[in-house]
Amino acid sequence: MKAAVLHGPRDLRIESATVPAPAPGEVLVRVKAAGLCGTDYRIWSGDRPVRYPLIMGHEFIGEVAAVGAGVTHLMPGDRVAVEPNYSCGSCALCREGNRNLCAKRTAVGIDVSGGFAQFARLPARCCWLAPAGLTEEQLLLTEPLAVMVRAVARAEVKPGATAAVVGAGTLGLLGLQVLRARGARVLVVGRTDRRLSLARQLGAEAVHALAAGPGSEAARAFSGREGVDVVVETAGTPEAVAGAIELARPGGRVVLTGLPHEPSQVHFFWVVRHELTLVGSMIYQDEFPEAMRLLHDGAVTVAPLVTHRFPLDAIGDAFVAYRQPDSIKIAVIP
Repeated sequence: MKAAVLHGPRDLRIESATVPAPAPGEVLVRVKAAGLCGTDYRIWSGDRPVRYPLIMGHEFIGEVAAVGAGVTHLMPGDRVAVEPNYSCGSCALCREGNRNLCAKRTAVGIDVSGGFAQFARLPARCCWLAPAGLTEEQLLLTEPLAVMVRAVARAEVKPGATAAVVGAGTLGLLGLQVLRARGARVLVVGRTDRRLSLARQLGAEAVHALAAGPGSEAARAFSGREGVDVVVETAGTPEAVAGAIELARPGGRVVLTGLPHEPSQVHFFWVVRHELTLVGSMIYQDEFPEAMRLLHDGAVTVAPLVTHRFPLDAIGDAFVAYRQPDSIKIAVIP
């Protein structure tokens, strides 16, 4: 098979590799498409250390090509979305139902070989059957959408609530649509005007570019009171965390989904004085079926989000395109 193998920072080579055979409890997936995200870029650039050589790619979909012994819920030909994180299943966190927080969690495409290849081998429990009628582009966005389904659930949104989404990237634009599906009115706050027109097309009732000033005034104007009921932060920067807290009304709820890699300065006087609830939301647990339902029912639109498509042979160009202003979600097609 053909695979993109990372041998070191920015040293990505298209190579021939042996098609792996599934062990008991595993499946072999013929990859149809793989998404490229910020985590992949950080690994490729060397900002996130990994063991080399590595086949990256954790957002991928495909068709079951073969199943290992003991696998009964999948069969060759099944279309699947891959949940690329699996827990140990035996630690206290896993036994408590917090498998997404497992300290021994394995990430496909980060800890073990992933989807930037023609085939990928993984545990059968990582594969979710695709509903009939979903396009490949819809299915490809299942993984990031599941992240936002969990985040919005942790926001405890009530119909008619006012909400703000911080960040207008893939996660932010998906989160906007999940909030809308839950009956919230949504303000989207981004660094610039670049993607805010798309946010409006996808259902945002108001938008605000931070380049025009702090978002707190926009949140007050939008909500008609001291701030919005719920804030969902997706940008993953220290500035986004601090800004998200300032958007919430007293007694409001702030859900953090981004992963800042530098220390964040939070004014806890503000948090205490306004009795805010700060909630972290880490990937997902069992949100893939709900993400697929939202896609199948048309509550979430993904076509405008997939802005670039590259064959596997041109994956180097895909990493260059990731940093372009017009890039949102990049698909790599093996």
